[in-house]
Amino acid sequence: MERVLVTGGAGFIGSHLCERLIKEGCDVICLDNYFTGSKDNIRHLLGNDRFELVRHDVTTPYYAEVDKVYNLACPASPVHYQYNPIKTIKTSFYGALNMLGLAKRVKAKILQASTSEVYGDPDIHPQVEAYWGHVNPVGARSCYDEGKRAAETLFMDYHRQHNLRIKIVRIFNTYGPRMNPNDGRVVSNFIVQALTDKDLTIYGDGSQTRSFQYIDDLVEGLIRMMKTGDDFTGPVNIGNPGEFSMLQLAHEVIRLTGSKSAIVFKPLPSDDPKQRRPDISLAFEKLDGWQPTVKLEDGLIKTITYFDQIL
Repeated sequence: MERVLVTGGAGFIGSHLCERLIKEGCDVICLDNYFTGSKDNIRHLLGNDRFELVRHDVTTPYYAEVDKVYNLACPASPVHYQYNPIKTIKTSFYGALNMLGLAKRVKAKILQASTSEVYGDPDIHPQVEAYWGHVNPVGARSCYDEGKRAAETLFMDYHRQHNLRIKIVRIFNTYGPRMNPNDGRVVSNFIVQALTDKDLTIYGDGSQTRSFQYIDDLVEGLIRMMKTGDDFTGPVNIGNPGEFSMLQLAHEVIRLTGSKSAIVFKPLPSDDPKQRRPDISLAFEKLDGWQPTVKLEDGLIKTITYFDQIL
């Protein structure tokens, strides 16, 4: 039985990962400081004897005997990571440093949850892992973008210098049940606005695109990446290559909710990427043919059902 540490385990992604790992027979330690995570996300796991919840901030060292580490801890939506940008970049950097130190001490395999934001506002489309990105190092989003880039650097240096077994996954836009309704992400924003019959807010003219992956597809990708051989470190894109404009998404949410909401337009925030779409050919090759299986409509229906219940 493997012991697995999940930092940020009470968050949206982390809670689904903890659930899946327990189903696979692992002992799971869930580490979270509840800045963006919530006990409600993992409350159904608290009675399970293979689940342990620890309140801890990854910017300070943590000690445990584990076989694997999934480092997910970091606020991931602009509303949250810009609320305290210094804390955000400290979480990315010191969190990675402390978890790498733990993995080195106990000889654990460790996975870094990186992000498509390392590509910035990309010059190439779709984005491939070999692309180095087009990132503003001094902008309002830099605390997150550059923090994740620095974490990737740390992971690769620990691999080269200490032969640590590492995995780097670049996560593209993910949605599903347990998203925070106030996190400012476009899917949750649109659904909450539609269910409460408020105007759907689009920033810019709505032509900017994103690719949306359902949470179950992401978790499957994370699990498969951790199981790959030590010769493959990544980074690897995990996302859905289906590409939708903000306007298309808004109309789809209105249709599925039956809302009477209108659509309003506001100025585009600085450094907001115009296009985002992953090239997943490397993931398909290295992760046993991994590719998303949940269609946008099906995933949105499940997510709308969840938000309808909690609202």
